[in-house]
Amino acid sequence: MSETITFEDFMKLDIRVGKIELAENIKDSNKLLRIVVDFNDFKKQVIAGIGDVYQPEDLIGLTIPVLVNLEPKQLFGYESQGMILAVGGKKVSSLLTTDKETLPGEPVH
Repeated sequence: MSETITFEDFMKLDIRVGKIELAENIKDSNKLLRIVVDFNDFKKQVIAGIGDVYQPEDLIGLTIPVLVNLEPKQLFGYESQGMILAVGGKKVSSLLTTDKETLPGEPVH
């Protein structure tokens, strides 16, 4: 178990659901995918290490939670502007998704 955080720390996290509109392999990477997620009012590009578990075409249309206020980071020449929430340790076993139709941009709490 990791260190506990305060409720105020949790409230700093801006996690929203978004719909994946584009997913593609990144050249010269074994598992990185470039994913564009639509949040209705804005879009974010996320670079995710899930290409060894998911094919890009299987991700299109999924509604997923994303940490949207994570500091951007450059990976393989692309800017990652958030983090997809997934299950697993070093290897992702599953993406988190919604069980009902959800509007892109809705906050997670």
